[in-house]
Amino acid sequence: MADPTRMIPRSWLFVPADAPNKLAKAKGSGADALILDLEDSVALAAKDQARALAAQTLAGPRGGPELWVRVNPLATGLTLADLAAIMPGAPDGIALPKPDSVADVITLSHYLDAFEAASGLAPGSTRILAIATETAASVFNLGGYAAAGPRLAALTWGAEDLPAAVGATHNRTPEGVLNDLCRIARSLCIAGAASAGVPAIDTVFPDFRDEAGLRAWAEAGRRDGFTGVMAIHPAQVPIINEVMTPSEADIAAAREIVALFEANPGAGVVALNGKMLDMPHLKQARKTLSRLPPG
Repeated sequence: MADPTRMIPRSWLFVPADAPNKLAKAKGSGADALILDLEDSVALAAKDQARALAAQTLAGPRGGPELWVRVNPLATGLTLADLAAIMPGAPDGIALPKPDSVADVITLSHYLDAFEAASGLAPGSTRILAIATETAASVFNLGGYAAAGPRLAALTWGAEDLPAAVGATHNRTPEGVLNDLCRIARSLCIAGAASAGVPAIDTVFPDFRDEAGLRAWAEAGRRDGFTGVMAIHPAQVPIINEVMTPSEADIAAAREIVALFEANPGAGVVALNGKMLDMPHLKQARKTLSRLPPG
């Protein structure tokens, strides 16, 4: 279950952890969270360099975007070395790639228990973002994340590794629409996150030069239930933040709905501006307000 006192980031910007120039640029992008990447964007020979630079970044001035780290998958045998390098710097969270099921999140949670203790960090302070659809097995297990425990902050999905895992040559049709497998994974990610009581984060829009396409992608994600979007380039951040921030009109409407139900605590249905509203409308209004910063 996500901590309701912490605003979940709207924009999550991936940055190769072995690229100091890109890290410097990313810090000024306006992203809510940076994901310092030790996995796919870093060659095996550069893993140690990336770990060292990630640790240096975590040890530097904080107060800007949240600093998360994408470690290497548990199956690679590299995860413990990643954690040993970065946990003394107290990352805000760990992005876990390629979990087959909630069992991998639970394993990572146990690792974090030990590393927090060794680094003098508050128990449970390191959150987990599960990239939950990157293996064939993972698609069948998206309903199990309710058992992940309190570290789980959000679920996201990916449209690149899953097609490769099943032998697909493309993740989109010739018309540019996600293929059936990716659409299923995307939908199950939303449902799995809701079942676990955590936000769902949409995957990256790969063409960072296509601003109109990114806006349409983010707007579709917001309509479908995502509260944030992954980014691969700083130029994508302003559009993501704009789209994923509730508008003043949305906030005012949500507050009016919540206030109306609170004024009529015994009512299952209320009338507002000529429309009948029931419990799903109240739930949606509360979700809109939950996306505002605390206070």
